[in-house]
Amino acid sequence: MRVAIVNDSVMAVECLRRVLQSCPEYETAWIASDGAEAVWRCRNDTPDLILMDLMMPVMDGVEATRLIMEKSPCAIVVVTATVSGNASKVFAAMGYGALDAVNTPVLGMSGDAEGKDELLAKIATIQRLIEQKKRHIEPVTPAVPSRHFGLGGQLVVIGASSGGPHALASVLSALPLDFPAPVVVVQHVDPLFAPELAQWLDKQCPLTVRMAEEGDALNAGEVLVAKGGEHLYMGRTMCMTYSSAPEAAAYCPSVDVFFDSVADHWRGDLAGVLLTGMGRDGAKGLLRLRNGGAHTIAQDEGSCAVYGMPKAAAQLNAADQILSIADIGPALVDHFSRDMSARKVR
Repeated sequence: MRVAIVNDSVMAVECLRRVLQSCPEYETAWIASDGAEAVWRCRNDTPDLILMDLMMPVMDGVEATRLIMEKSPCAIVVVTATVSGNASKVFAAMGYGALDAVNTPVLGMSGDAEGKDELLAKIATIQRLIEQKKRHIEPVTPAVPSRHFGLGGQLVVIGASSGGPHALASVLSALPLDFPAPVVVVQHVDPLFAPELAQWLDKQCPLTVRMAEEGDALNAGEVLVAKGGEHLYMGRTMCMTYSSAPEAAAYCPSVDVFFDSVADHWRGDLAGVLLTGMGRDGAKGLLRLRNGGAHTIAQDEGSCAVYGMPKAAAQLNAADQILSIADIGPALVDHFSRDMSARKVR
């Protein structure tokens, strides 16, 4: 896999080069010292992956990510001195299509790069996603919904990846303070900045947004966001729980893992949403929710930063509706308004 480095620090560049050289399957495609140079180089030689710094002269990593994803899209991972210290910029870059973020490895006294394992793990994950993208997905005719949902209670479950933070902010900001359904979000997120994501989203919408903790119950007017590093599950008591299994999942937390657990246990009115992201995580889970009677929505290609996960869902016929990001929040409000009206009629 050909990997490009964008960083204005000579020491950081050398460290990243050593990390890549430690794995024979990775080749350094080119090196750019600022975002503008990266945009130019990417137009002429698009690599498989870019390791993108945030704070650089001439053009920062956020704007460079935006232009690259617009003109010559490829996988991008934000590699910055402090992820948690640059949370707002990290989310901005992810809003334009960056897949993930990690702290820049540091050369130790021995010459080894401290923190290289975390970076290599993310590169390996993205390599798997790139390989998955090349495979063809056969369309699936959805089963006739069994309609076992709808026996009580309401819930929205949302999955997202690259481009997710801004897409989530768009959806959640459209939900009013009296929205009747709890919301649970699984966003592919690094444990280092999962708390900042919840805090950032809390400022973007009327509902209360916080991290999902072990044993949390579902409450109307509240949005729970999965932590990074473990899979979020819905247990038999409808409470949130975490597990490291399955370890083979491409992403942790996995959208499919959570959606499957919801399909296993939830018996109330349910809406499932799959937003922008690379790969296929969540597509099969969304299909299972639809086949169980849930109302399912996938984001459309035109409004996606990365049209991967929703595309896979569309190919599987997993979505009742395919909508632009601006229309998803209102569609959720409409769905639960109609549900409440139907209950009053009965």
